[in-house]
Parts: sequence; C-alpha cells; structure tokens
Amino acid sequence: MATMKQVAEKARVSTTTVSHVINNTRVVSSDVRERVLTVIQELRYIPSAVARSLKNDRTHTIGMMIPNNSNPYFAELIQGIEDESFKLGYNIILCNSYDDPKKQVAYIRVLMEKRIDGLILVSSGSDDELSQLLDDESIPKVLVDRELTGVAADFIEANHEQGGYLATSYLLGLGHRKIACVSGPRALLPSRDRVSGYMKALAETGVAFREDWLLHSDFTSQGGFAAFQQLLALADPPTAIFASNDLMAIGGICAATQAGIRIPEELSVIGYDDIALASFSNPPLTTVVQPKYDIGVLTARVLVDRINNAELPFRRELLATSLTARQSTAPLKPR
Repeated sequence: MATMKQVAEKARVSTTTVSHVINNTRVVSSDVRERVLTVIQELRYIPSAVARSLKNDRTHTIGMMIPNNSNPYFAELIQGIEDESFKLGYNIILCNSYDDPKKQVAYIRVLMEKRIDGLILVSSGSDDELSQLLDDESIPKVLVDRELTGVAADFIEANHEQGGYLATSYLLGLGHRKIACVSGPRALLPSRDRVSGYMKALAETGVAFREDWLLHSDFTSQGGFAAFQQLLALADPPTAIFASNDLMAIGGICAATQAGIRIPEELSVIGYDDIALASFSNPPLTTVVQPKYDIGVLTARVLVDRINNAELPFRRELLATSLTARQSTAPLKPR
C-alpha cells in the first residue's frame, strides 16, 4: 500500500503539502494540487483513517448494534440510518448480537476500540455490565425501541401501545371477540407496550381478557408457528390473533394452514411492523405499520446532532403507527 511519503516524493512536494491537499487545511496552488491528486490516483494511495482520527479526534464512523439481522424489520431500519448517515458524512459499522447480551457487550467494547464517534443501540437485553459500560463511556449514543435503565441517552421509538391498540380495535371492529395475542419476549419494552394496547382495546369494548389467549414468543416465524399451534389446539380457540410482529404472524398463518384452518374465513390474523414480506404472504398480511425508514433517518440525525453538541438536552421521540388492511383479516362470520 502506498504511503504519504511516496506520494510526496513522486509529486516533488513535502508530506505536509500532501496532507494539506487531502484535508483542505491550507491553500495550495492549483498546479501543485493537481499534481498531488494525479499521483494519489496513480499510486492508489488511501489516507489513513486512524491517523486522521488521531489528529482531528473524529473518525466519522458510527457503530450500530442490533439484536438479530434475520428480522427484516432491522434491515429496513438500518437502511434509513445508513442513507442519512451517508448524507451527513458518516460511515456505519454494523454488529449483530444474535440476542446474546454477552456478545452485545463484547461488540460494544470493540466498537469503542475502533474510536467510533457515536453509537446506535437496539438492545438485546439489559444487564449490569452493559449499563455500567455505557454509563462509564461519554460516547454519544441513541437508543432505539428499547430503553435501558440508568443509561443517559437520546431515545427513539414508535408508539407501540398505540400500535397494539390499533390492531386489536380493528379486529373488534370486524366483530371478533375471541381475540388472542402472541407477544414478543416479556422483558422487552415494545412487547409490553403492544400487549398494553391490546388489553386497553379489549377493556374499552368490554371484552374480558383471558390469560390463556396471551402467549409470549420470540419475534421469529418459528416462534409464531409454535404459539399459533398452541392457541388453535385450545378447546375454545380464538377467531382472531394479533401477532406482535409480522414474522410471527406469517409463521402462524403457516401453522393454521397446516391445521386446515382457512385464513381469513375461519381465522383472522394481524401482524406488526409491515415488513416488505407482509404484502407477499399468503394471504397478504393485515399489519400495523411502523415508520421504520423514518425512525432510521431521525436516529441518524439525532446522533449526529449529539456528536456535534454534547450539551444538548436529551431527546425522546415517539413516532406514530398506522394500520394497513390486507386479506388476512375479515368480518366474523356467524356460526
């Protein structure tokens, strides 16, 4: 790999002049600038990001930690973060904890060692080690979807209680009263908020909540498949199921189909997230829409603002959800 010294020698200038051309830190004559840039291109010289970061105290790099990259929700969220970060002059280093809190902590330590300018974290769970690590580090950070107790940071999420309420209210409006819920993990705030919205809608309509119609799963299609099997095997099964994300809903539709239950004629199913796959499921999935890309864009902007001014007051942003009706739900038919 070519060095700055080799560029300087071939361009017949000092290494200081090469540095000024690269960093635009001093006026350099047009002929010298052109000569240096030509040599840089010929030698395929790549400036050292590490050296520049030591000098400028900036790497223009953002670290991002997500819990599971197999969930399409995160892919669409990341796209918004990456697009906006690129516009603002930042690159992204993406790490995936696979829902392992220990791996999450290890990766965050690696990102710190890489001298990232800021951190975006969708936590896979909180523990004392993670909270202590983030509390000790003064690095700018934004938490998305999942707040961490004791960690001072900007926080951005969709209105998950509103989303659970919208989903359940829609099913109630179709005449369903036997409505089950397949939630995500109990420990996660979005799971709890979506269940809260579900229960609020039931209570407002005077429909009694049933413990056996609320199951906690893991936000995967396999988890949804198993949860739907359990609900549909009950002596008094539900006529509609609200799944707390689209992957579980799609897995659940597969379980119902294998059991010979027609969707939506015999069972209405509604999901959450509106991932791209939702409109291509069979049948196309009615779902709560999270503004994933917009959340990503806002997250990047908030973090860069924090990087540029650490004294800003911490922000808490709650983005509204909506509902898209497709063919997986239908009015309750009299039996």
